[in-house]
Amino acid sequence: MSEFYAEVDEEVRREQLKKLWDRYSLFIVALAVLLIAGVGGWRAYQYVEGQKAAEAGAALNKALELADQNKHPEAEAAFADLAAKAPYGYRMLARFHQAAEAAIRDKAAGAKLFDALAADRSIGTEQQELARLRAAGLLVDTAPYSDIKQRLESDAAAGGTFRHAARELLALSAWRANDATAARQWLDMIALDGETPPSLRSRAEALQALLPPVAKS
Repeated sequence: MSEFYAEVDEEVRREQLKKLWDRYSLFIVALAVLLIAGVGGWRAYQYVEGQKAAEAGAALNKALELADQNKHPEAEAAFADLAAKAPYGYRMLARFHQAAEAAIRDKAAGAKLFDALAADRSIGTEQQELARLRAAGLLVDTAPYSDIKQRLESDAAAGGTFRHAARELLALSAWRANDATAARQWLDMIALDGETPPSLRSRAEALQALLPPVAKS
């Protein structure tokens, strides 16, 4: 008797499943197709992006080789092409290298490209700071101290990633402008920072020696 009831229950379950399938089969099939298409599309996207990254990596290496061979106009053009077309990470690297190559022929042109990077919030804060530093380094011999100060003063504050280099450029710019007070301010910050690299500390001490003595009150 129990076997009979078991067979009846099984038959009822089959009938219920058949009704569910008849009602929802189109939705189930459509969902399965969408899932398969989604997985396939994601795999295709990953493959395409991988190919783009491989091509960009090869192009970046070729541009770097041109730079190493002192073929700077060709290298600059290659980096510019990458900066326009490559995936994000390679594009950012290419822009930095393009600016450096441009600076070889024209410091102002290189500084302009670094300024564009410094203004681009999409590349990250540290990269922006580095771009500001590179631009200021190109202009420190020609730009007025007020310009260099405007560019680097915030980056020279305590805790800044590139504060040591920023302070050195500010001190050098102030010294070139014959502003001994400002130069001393930045040199003192270099001297008092326990994390100042030894080589930079030595250069700061040498520059300090070139300043006129402080007037005694």
